[in-house]
Amino acid sequence: MAITISKSKYMAGVQCLKRLYLLVHSPELGTGKSASDFARMEAGREVGKLARQLFPGGVEVRTGNPEEAMRTTQELIASLDIPAIFEAAFEHEGVFVRVDILHRRQDGRWRLVEVKSSASTKDEHPEDVAIQYRVVSNCGLDVASCHLAIVNRQYVFPGGDIDPWRFFRIRNLTRKVQSLQPKLVFQLRSEFRVLAMDAPPDLPTGKHCVQPVVCEFFDYCKAPQPDDHIGYLPYIHASAVEELAEMGVESIGDIPDDFELTEIQRRAATCVQTGEPWFSPDLGKQLESLQYPLSFMDFETVNPAIPRFPGMRPYDHLPFQWSVHVQRQPGAEPEHHEFLAADRSDPRREFITSLSDVLGQSGTVIVYNQSFELARLNELAFWLPEFAEPIKQIQSRVFDLLPVIRNHVYHPAFAGSYSLKSVLPALVPEMTYDGMEVGNGQHAGLAWESLVRGGLDGVERENITKALLAYCCQDTLALVKVLEKLRLEASHSLVT
Repeated sequence: MAITISKSKYMAGVQCLKRLYLLVHSPELGTGKSASDFARMEAGREVGKLARQLFPGGVEVRTGNPEEAMRTTQELIASLDIPAIFEAAFEHEGVFVRVDILHRRQDGRWRLVEVKSSASTKDEHPEDVAIQYRVVSNCGLDVASCHLAIVNRQYVFPGGDIDPWRFFRIRNLTRKVQSLQPKLVFQLRSEFRVLAMDAPPDLPTGKHCVQPVVCEFFDYCKAPQPDDHIGYLPYIHASAVEELAEMGVESIGDIPDDFELTEIQRRAATCVQTGEPWFSPDLGKQLESLQYPLSFMDFETVNPAIPRFPGMRPYDHLPFQWSVHVQRQPGAEPEHHEFLAADRSDPRREFITSLSDVLGQSGTVIVYNQSFELARLNELAFWLPEFAEPIKQIQSRVFDLLPVIRNHVYHPAFAGSYSLKSVLPALVPEMTYDGMEVGNGQHAGLAWESLVRGGLDGVERENITKALLAYCCQDTLALVKVLEKLRLEASHSLVT
């Protein structure tokens, strides 16, 4: 049976021929779409819809049936009063494409426009456009030029309607697309040759497994690694892993003493070799500056491609939730405070007002990886200048637990990662994110979008609200428990 591949499958083959084979013949071996995949798809839909405003009067080919879509496309091409076609469908020699925008020029020729939700031109974009140009041209359409529409990150939304002419940057890729045509011939031959094989090609894993996207078959292709694998050293570069592999070293325990490692990596190697965690004798000194009341703080945000409120740019972070645990004095039970925006109205003012009230004027504000929270506070100060001074005062009190952990703690269960999701179960085994309906920041963003989008019944809204509040609460309670563990180990160090 003849095989037809779509543009997306063609691009999968460009990334890895084994990925293409498995997508066509064994898709069940791949993982499901992740939260980031869904977020990216939603951003693409929103940006694509906005791009159509650049071509008023255009008509969309709505059907998902390929044969029907191609018939409709030809009818619209023949209708000279149609200025543009959205999702036009074409097939040539086993390759099926749908073009974001085909714009009819005054001279009767066509302009092909591919819309991307990214804010820059990626290495893979020209080939994405080139395969469309090849198919459309070979179907008899006179394509005069090829363009890429990407998001203009510098566009500041003034309020009202989005101006698509300022929101997008248009790149002319015509020459690049034409120069790629000979390469496409060989790539297509390779792809169809591989697809005709009885088994997938035996290709090694490598950088291509995660670039330009993480392959859905990564776990299938990559053999499970033992807990002492060299890849679990923190911040180890791929070149170092390759060098060790060439020496026949795969276990951390076998790394030669004279192999160059950073101080953090050598410390981690020792922990894995001994199976024991390490706590610096200077750990207690790192915590001496903490002043009560201690406020453990965490934010949740979304960063939509299309800005929603005045002053925002594409992909700016919109804060919609915070959690704070306040410990008034040593040994006191922490008090929990929280905020969650409940509708589509601008949450920024209420977010910072309520946060300021809870944090007060004194005490240390404890976070994990302060760059995120500080950046969000800077943005709020820019958008709402009347809060600039209170925000500056909050920022002056921020204490970051991440560098304390990174420089003064290591546990074999970290597996090379200093993320809170890795640190928490290693240091505080009784706490985990497993089984939570919302288990990470991306899930939180998607859940909140569904909450404020509308269309949910009361039970669904209540369940999502509970899940969001539970997740953000877990993040700050985790900081409380991690600090307790650090202080306990620091006190043990003093005794010994």
